[in-house]
Formats: sequence, structure tokens, C-alpha cells
Amino acid sequence: MRIAIFGSCVSRDTCEFIPDSSVVVYVARQSVTALDHPHRQSDFDLSVLSSEFQKRMVASDLAGSGAQRIADRAEELDLVLIDLVDERRGYWLFPDGTTVTNSMEAEACGIRNLASRSGAHLVEFGTDEHYSHWIRGVNSLFARLEAAGLRDRTVFLDIEWAGALEGAKHPHPDILSRWGRHLRRVKRGARDATRSLTNGASPRASWARLWNVKATEAEQFADRAEEANKLYARYRSVVHSLAPRAVCRPSHELRIAKEHRWGPEPFHFRDQDYDSIVDDLIVQMGKPER
Repeated sequence: MRIAIFGSCVSRDTCEFIPDSSVVVYVARQSVTALDHPHRQSDFDLSVLSSEFQKRMVASDLAGSGAQRIADRAEELDLVLIDLVDERRGYWLFPDGTTVTNSMEAEACGIRNLASRSGAHLVEFGTDEHYSHWIRGVNSLFARLEAAGLRDRTVFLDIEWAGALEGAKHPHPDILSRWGRHLRRVKRGARDATRSLTNGASPRASWARLWNVKATEAEQFADRAEEANKLYARYRSVVHSLAPRAVCRPSHELRIAKEHRWGPEPFHFRDQDYDSIVDDLIVQMGKPER
């Protein structure tokens, strides 16, 4: 199976679990907003990036060429995968209406300094401003897939962010669970404050330790996943209305892989999660369009 991706590691990692598959085109680190209003300027120093893949991704974003790269290979493709994870960092909007995706790679190339000099501002994911520009971009993406005859080969991977590490229970947002979490943090603070006093710290410093308790890694993952899944909801709804097929996974069915090769993140899952997604993907490919 020959595959094109407009998305992130969620789609790319899934492809590794699809038998006899190869990724022909991978459009990553690119918001759909770049499709209609790419920045196009050559004032980026791509030489600071360490890999050719990173350079290609930033260059593609600046050119707004993601959809065209897929369309150019249309006759070779069996499947187009779309996911929304790379929208999470927002994009830079320049006074002339052009945009640059706020990827880590663009940041390494000096996008913040360029934006400051040029009067651009960061449009954060989830805001109404981001959403309004994004809708135009995602409609443009699907129009171009339609024109290339690829719409019926497109599947939306609607995979929520995992809120718990593998081996742990999914966090619940109810009041009792939140109070339980708060009490656990207070207990950690009390232990820290006691140790601080024992080690000779002042009462004032120890008191500060009692109330300034850092969230654990698990709590940080849970908070990030909960916030992201809320922000993504209206975006996901739009793509569902455009894509002929979708594979969906709610957060409570997923877990963060502790030993994922790119490190633990709410969008880096266990092997069994990818296997399950692929099983549904294969079923979806055999179904008629919605």
C-alpha cells in the first residue's frame, strides 16, 4: 500500500504497522493555513537544521506546497492519511496575510526574530482567529484532493491525545477525582516542607514548598491531553464533514508509550494502540464513502 500523509507522527507511526506499506509523500510540520497564504520569502536560514527532512518540511511550509506534493503523486497512491496534531503550535501571521507554521524547526530558523522585525504575530491554536483561518485552509486541502481524484482514498485519523501513561488508569475529570489529585499534591508538598525544615531551611521557605508543588509528569500529561482534546473538538467536527472515512479513538482507550522512540508524549502511543487503529483503517478502506 502506497500512502501519502498530511499530518504528523500519529499518521507516520501508524503506517509502520500497516503490512506491505510505504510512505510516498509525507507533509509534516505544516498547517493547512499555509496552503492559501504561504510566506514564500527566502529569509530563513535552513542551514541551522540538522536533517534534510527538517529542511524539506520548512521549505514546503514556506512554499505552501503540501497539497500539491500529494496531488503530483496521485496516480501512485492507495491511501491519504490526515491528522491534526501539527496544528497544535499555531502559526505566525504576517501583515501581508501570509503565514508560517510555528513548528520547532521554524523556531530554530529564527521565526520569532523575523516575526518581531516584520510585525507578525503568533495565532495560537484553539483561538477564534486560528479557527477561522484554519477552516479556509482545510477546505482548500480537500478541494485539492478532490481535484486530484484522491478524496475517496482519504481517511481522517481522529485520534485524541492520551491522558495516561501505559499501565495507569485514565484520569477522570469529575470533582472527586480532582479533589483526590489536589490532596495528593498537598501531601507531596507537606513531605517536601518537612524535609526542608529538617534540613535547616527557614519556616518561610518551607511554607513556600508546601504550596508551590510541581505537577508530576503524569499530571502534566493528563492536563495537556484534556486541554488539547477540548480545543481540537470543533476542528475534528469540520474534518469529519469533509473526509469520506475516519478512524476514531477517544482518549480513554489510548495510553502514552513510556518507551516510544521519540519519547513519551500524549500523541505517542503503545504498539497495541497502533495495531487497533490499523485494524479499523483496513475496515474503513473497504467501506463506501459516507
